[in-house]
Amino acid sequence: MYVAVKGGERAIENAHAWLAEERRGDRAVPELTVAQIREQMALAVNRVMAEGSLYDPDLAALAIKQARGDLIEAIFLIRAYRTTLPRLGASRPVDTAAMACIRRISATFKDAPGGQVLGPTFDYTHRLLDFALMAECDVPPAPEASATPGPVPHITGFLNRDGLIQTEAAGEATPPDLTREPLELPASRPLRLQALARGDEGFLLGLAYSTQRGYARNHAFVGELRIGTVAVEVDIPELGFAIEVAEIELTECETVNQFAGSKTEPPQFTRGYGLVFGQTERKAISMALVDRALRWRELGEDFLGAAAQDEEFVLSHADNIQATGFLEHIKLPHYVDFQSELELVRRIRAEAELAQAQPEAAE
Repeated sequence: MYVAVKGGERAIENAHAWLAEERRGDRAVPELTVAQIREQMALAVNRVMAEGSLYDPDLAALAIKQARGDLIEAIFLIRAYRTTLPRLGASRPVDTAAMACIRRISATFKDAPGGQVLGPTFDYTHRLLDFALMAECDVPPAPEASATPGPVPHITGFLNRDGLIQTEAAGEATPPDLTREPLELPASRPLRLQALARGDEGFLLGLAYSTQRGYARNHAFVGELRIGTVAVEVDIPELGFAIEVAEIELTECETVNQFAGSKTEPPQFTRGYGLVFGQTERKAISMALVDRALRWRELGEDFLGAAAQDEEFVLSHADNIQATGFLEHIKLPHYVDFQSELELVRRIRAEAELAQAQPEAAE
């Protein structure tokens, strides 16, 4: 149980003031602005938006500044703010096939229609510190480039033409909303994908890596990884049609996995799927690998005891806000709990010493 700390209000206020001073840092250095974080730390902003379940780069940048760069704390701030917002409606499912791609690659087809678009990526950079960045001068502009013209087809569609990849079943009319309803197990795939999209990138990365090392026997190819903007449309009942209300940046990954077949399904390829806010490709690939590992039951595969196959383990531990809350609560006052355990250990030790002394006295 917790013990109320009386008379600590002044100490807490001073702690907050000290935190604000540490956040500001050396006042001889110009203060970092929200706009600078939004534009120059975009990948951190994207992660906060994805795991905070709120697409707003300005608010995500503000949360990063307020949290002193602690991304999980920033995600917590965004989640908390999100709960205060009214829900005005629901958008149509976004059409990722119509995405204006700035990056689109495939590890399975070299000459895919629409071509390979490398886009802005660290994939081909040398992992050497660039000390020129310390000069804080403007970088030369990149050659003029734009998103790929027009929509480009999903690459896994080519396998569909030959019937070599599993056809996805039609989704639920209205999938459950994880932000409004508690998670119930067993979970449907749409609910699992929601949980993975909000899940901690590092946790999912570790699980995804485990599948590649043999835990779940899940060898995957990246069928396609695409990053770009899609239109968000909302149906307006008064008008009788949908209107575009925004454009958002997404990362989508489809993996292609071997499937030896089962009693009901022929040998074919199957998919893993990841879709995340912003340019967040490591998270999207990890999500796709874990999604595929969790599909063992519906595909009639054997459960191999791997962590990535265990739905309860994955979904109950993926959320970094829940994990942080439970982990960090142990630094709060637990004086009564500890005193009771302390007394218990003292009593057990005293009884053990007494029992040891009695045989010696009898001798």
